[in-house]
Amino acid sequence: MYIMPDQKLPIPVKFDWDKHNQYKNLIKHKVNYKESEQVLFNEPKITIEIKHSTKEKRFTAFGITDEKRPLYITFTIRNKKIRIISARPMSKNERKYYAQKEA
Repeated sequence: MYIMPDQKLPIPVKFDWDKHNQYKNLIKHKVNYKESEQVLFNEPKITIEIKHSTKEKRFTAFGITDEKRPLYITFTIRNKKIRIISARPMSKNERKYYAQKEA
Protein backbone atom coordinates (compact mmCIF):
# COMPACT_ATOMS: atom_id res chain seq x y z
CA MET A 1 0.00 0.00 0.00
CA TYR A 2 1.35 3.39 -0.96
CA ILE A 3 -0.19 6.59 0.36
CA MET A 4 -0.07 9.05 -2.48
CA PRO A 5 0.91 12.65 -1.79
CA ASP A 6 -1.52 15.20 -3.17
CA GLN A 7 1.17 16.52 -5.52
CA LYS A 8 0.59 13.45 -7.71
CA LEU A 9 -2.88 14.64 -8.73
CA PRO A 10 -2.88 16.47 -12.05
CA ILE A 11 -2.90 20.25 -11.76
CA PRO A 12 -5.30 21.76 -12.65
CA VAL A 13 -7.62 18.99 -11.52
CA LYS A 14 -9.89 17.94 -14.38
CA PHE A 15 -12.26 15.00 -14.60
CA ASP A 16 -13.10 12.59 -17.40
CA TRP A 17 -16.32 10.66 -16.82
CA ASP A 18 -17.59 7.45 -18.33
CA LYS A 19 -21.38 7.83 -18.63
CA HIS A 20 -21.94 4.21 -17.58
CA ASN A 21 -19.96 4.73 -14.35
CA GLN A 22 -21.84 7.94 -13.59
CA TYR A 23 -25.13 6.10 -13.89
CA LYS A 24 -23.92 2.99 -12.01
CA ASN A 25 -22.65 5.00 -9.03
CA LEU A 26 -25.87 6.98 -8.82
CA ILE A 27 -28.22 3.99 -9.10
CA LYS A 28 -26.23 1.44 -7.08
CA HIS A 29 -24.67 3.69 -4.41
CA LYS A 30 -26.73 6.92 -4.51
CA VAL A 31 -23.59 8.97 -5.20
CA ASN A 32 -23.70 11.52 -8.01
CA TYR A 33 -20.58 12.39 -9.93
CA LYS A 34 -20.21 15.96 -8.61
CA GLU A 35 -20.39 14.67 -5.03
CA SER A 36 -17.65 12.11 -5.67
CA GLU A 37 -15.37 14.77 -7.19
CA GLN A 38 -15.56 16.74 -3.92
CA VAL A 39 -13.58 14.01 -2.10
CA LEU A 40 -10.43 14.97 -4.02
CA PHE A 41 -10.76 18.66 -3.10
CA ASN A 42 -11.72 18.34 0.56
CA GLU A 43 -9.49 17.63 3.52
CA PRO A 44 -8.72 15.41 5.19
CA LYS A 45 -8.40 12.72 2.56
CA ILE A 46 -6.32 9.59 2.23
CA THR A 47 -5.26 8.51 -1.26
CA ILE A 48 -3.69 5.09 -1.78
CA GLU A 49 -2.23 3.50 -4.90
CA ILE A 50 -3.58 -0.02 -5.34
CA LYS A 51 -2.40 -2.90 -7.46
CA HIS A 52 -4.98 -3.61 -10.11
CA SER A 53 -3.67 -3.54 -13.65
CA THR A 54 -0.37 -3.50 -15.48
CA LYS A 55 -1.82 -1.00 -17.97
CA GLU A 56 -2.61 1.87 -15.62
CA LYS A 57 -2.27 2.85 -11.99
CA ARG A 58 -5.37 2.74 -9.83
CA PHE A 59 -6.01 4.66 -6.67
CA THR A 60 -8.54 4.71 -3.87
CA ALA A 61 -9.42 7.76 -1.86
CA PHE A 62 -11.13 8.02 1.49
CA GLY A 63 -12.62 11.44 2.10
CA ILE A 64 -15.63 13.61 2.69
CA THR A 65 -18.01 15.60 0.54
CA ASP A 66 -18.99 19.21 1.11
CA GLU A 67 -21.90 17.86 3.15
CA LYS A 68 -19.45 15.78 5.28
CA ARG A 69 -20.60 12.48 3.74
CA PRO A 70 -17.76 9.92 3.95
CA LEU A 71 -17.06 8.37 0.55
CA TYR A 72 -14.68 5.77 -0.87
CA ILE A 73 -13.73 6.33 -4.49
CA THR A 74 -11.62 4.39 -6.96
CA PHE A 75 -9.99 6.31 -9.80
CA THR A 76 -7.23 6.39 -12.36
CA ILE A 77 -5.43 9.20 -14.13
CA ARG A 78 -5.66 9.25 -17.92
CA ASN A 79 -4.33 12.01 -20.15
CA LYS A 80 -3.82 14.29 -17.14
CA LYS A 81 -7.48 13.88 -16.13
CA ILE A 82 -8.97 12.00 -13.19
CA ARG A 83 -11.39 9.26 -14.20
CA ILE A 84 -13.51 8.11 -11.29
CA ILE A 85 -14.38 4.46 -11.72
CA SER A 86 -16.42 3.83 -8.61
CA ALA A 87 -17.83 5.96 -5.79
CA ARG A 88 -19.74 4.71 -2.77
CA PRO A 89 -20.32 5.46 0.91
CA MET A 90 -17.55 4.19 3.17
CA SER A 91 -18.24 0.95 5.03
CA LYS A 92 -18.10 0.83 8.82
CA ASN A 93 -14.53 -0.55 8.74
CA GLU A 94 -13.45 2.06 6.18
CA ARG A 95 -14.85 4.86 8.37
CA LYS A 96 -12.81 3.47 11.30
CA TYR A 97 -9.66 3.34 9.14
CA TYR A 98 -10.26 6.89 7.90
CA ALA A 99 -10.82 8.20 11.44
CA GLN A 100 -7.58 6.56 12.67
CA LYS A 101 -5.49 7.90 9.79
CA GLU A 102 -6.82 11.44 9.92
CA ALA A 103 -6.17 11.77 13.68
